[in-house]
Amino acid sequence: MSRLKARFAALKAKNQAAFITYIQAGDPNRAGSMEILAGLPAAGADIVELGMPFTDPAADGPAIDKAAQRALKAGATTQQTFEMVREFRQTDKQTPIVLMGYFNPVYHYGLEAFCTDAADAGIDGLIIVDLPPEEDAELRGPAAKAGIDVIRLATPTSDEARLPTILEGASGFIYYVAVAGITGDKSAAASDIGQSVSRIKSHTDLPVAVGFGIRTPEQAGAVAAVADGAVVGTAIVEKIAAGSHEDGTFSRKSLQEVLDFTRKLADGVRAGRQ
Repeated sequence: MSRLKARFAALKAKNQAAFITYIQAGDPNRAGSMEILAGLPAAGADIVELGMPFTDPAADGPAIDKAAQRALKAGATTQQTFEMVREFRQTDKQTPIVLMGYFNPVYHYGLEAFCTDAADAGIDGLIIVDLPPEEDAELRGPAAKAGIDVIRLATPTSDEARLPTILEGASGFIYYVAVAGITGDKSAAASDIGQSVSRIKSHTDLPVAVGFGIRTPEQAGAVAAVADGAVVGTAIVEKIAAGSHEDGTFSRKSLQEVLDFTRKLADGVRAGRQ
């Protein structure tokens, strides 16, 4: 059983939703990013999405765009991201890690080599936000061979005609983008999210996690009440930005503030099912 399937199954058995955190690999620098990554599970993260730094993250809002630029300025690369995951796996064999990013770096790396190296590092899934289902077969083949899930995105505009295309060949979980637009832009009403999640789940047995626009423990809890997972990215990335200095340094105090905020979000997710 994959780490993703095992984690969702374990949480379902306890009537809990997954708390999924997003950070940008290498932000604000490799050392600081590694400390944050290593600290997330103890702060309540059930699954970690690790952003692959890219020069043109078109689906992301200003906060994650700036995080990518900080990481790239500090020397972040795809290979460095793999190295971080490999280091993480030395002490944590259970927490699933999903890479989230854009197709250009993956294609440039080489699809077979990318999937092989990702699996060797200990990566469990891929979310490639600009690769539509009609065009991801060339990635799904090498990913499946390497034992990596390719996670598909559904949106508020994914109607009954579109959903079968999104769901066919998907694995790991379905990432429901709760609002149309870029990350961190706005939030959706919990009632609307609940209806959309129910509609998606009527077509698939895969877990459905919800992201985009979740910024507070209360919002995370409201999503956890109706979905299999709540994803928080921009709010955490903004905390990292607030603790990052112009020279690229990241203090121990800043690290603690990020992890404390993450714990509050995790508590919100846990409270959502109580």
